[in-house]
Amino acid sequence: MIIREIQQKDNKEVELLIRTCLIEFGGDKPGCAWTDPNLGRFYELYKNKGSKYFVVEENNKIIAGCGIGPLENLENICELQKMYSLKEVRGRGIANELMEISLEFAKKHYSKCYLETFSNMIGANKFYKKNGFIKLEKPLIETEHFACDVWYIKTL
Repeated sequence: MIIREIQQKDNKEVELLIRTCLIEFGGDKPGCAWTDPNLGRFYELYKNKGSKYFVVEENNKIIAGCGIGPLENLENICELQKMYSLKEVRGRGIANELMEISLEFAKKHYSKCYLETFSNMIGANKFYKKNGFIKLEKPLIETEHFACDVWYIKTL
């Protein structure tokens, strides 16, 4: 297993990973990553300063991914974006490693990290709390992910 920065050749495989996970949790609907027009363009989107998308590859297959990117009009606050892993690899500590690498990158550019998710992603919510994210009562800002119903922030 290796964790590395996304490459252009990974775009479609990462899109498939995310869509697979969204279907699993009923997220195949408007207002979340499902309808994001840039879903298959990660390599291009995460080339900007303060942005990075990491993938986990095992046996030549992308099994997990996580991105860090800026939040519009909010200085020094990034967003943990599109963190997903295939069901069959959960519980192996992969998410811990991915989170650690992502937040280390984020600390170089930002003072806080925000994220949006779904309440029915119970394991993910426990994971975020375990990693020091504090649950918010409402979104920090309005994003295109209006279907998300849980929000977190963490001081880096």
